[in-house]
Amino acid sequence: MDHAADTFRTDLMTITRHVLNEQSRHPESRGDLTILLSHIVLGCKFVASAVNKAGLAKLTGLAGETNVQGEEQKKLDVLSNEVFVNALVSSGRTCVLVSEEDEKATFVDPKLRGKYCVCFDPLDGSSNIDCGVSIGTIFGIYMIKNQDTVTLEEVLQPGKDMIAAGYCMYGSSCTLVLSTGNGVNGFTLDPSLGEFIMTHPDIKIPPKGKIYSVNEGNAKNWDTPTAK
Repeated sequence: MDHAADTFRTDLMTITRHVLNEQSRHPESRGDLTILLSHIVLGCKFVASAVNKAGLAKLTGLAGETNVQGEEQKKLDVLSNEVFVNALVSSGRTCVLVSEEDEKATFVDPKLRGKYCVCFDPLDGSSNIDCGVSIGTIFGIYMIKNQDTVTLEEVLQPGKDMIAAGYCMYGSSCTLVLSTGNGVNGFTLDPSLGEFIMTHPDIKIPPKGKIYSVNEGNAKNWDTPTAK
C-alpha cells in the first residue's frame, strides 16, 4: 500500500464503515455487534490517549493491587480496565465480561444485558509501561444463547465459536487489528481525524517467513514435535 498517496485520499475506509459493510453481508443482522464494536473502538481511543500522556498525568507506577495472574497492577491497568468495563456495559449488548484484571467475571445488570460475552485484557504488557515499549488491548467476543440465565460455564467456549476478535497496540502509532470471521484487517488511528483508518487490508501470514524467533530458554520443556 502506498501510504504517501493515502495521505491525500478522500475516500477513506474507516473502521466504522468497514464494520457496517460487513454487517450488510448479513441481512438478518440487527446491528448489535456493530454497536458493541463501536464501544470497544471508543475504549481503545480513550486508552491510547491515556497511554500517550501517562508520564505527564502520573499514570505510571503501581496501583497497589494485584490482578488474577498475581501481577502487580500499574495505574494504567486499573484505568484501562474501568474504561473498557464501562464502555462494554453501556453498549447494552453484553451480558458478561471477563477481564484479565479481575478475579471474577462481571455479570451485567439484567436491564442492560445483551447477547454477547467479551473476554479481554485491557492492557497487556503493562510491565513495559515505564519503558515506553508497545502495549496493547486484546479482546474476543462470544455469543451467549440465553442472556437472562447466563452462567460462567457458558463463557468457556472454544475459540472457533468466537464471533469477533482483535487487538489494539499502543506505541509510536495506534493500530487496531480486527476479524469478524471474514479475513483480518488492520486500522491505524489518525489523530487529526480521531478515526481508525484501514491501512493493512486482508492481512495474511506468508507461506514462509524470513525471521527465526523462538524462546530457546524453554527448549528443555519442548515436546518432540516442537523440538523437531
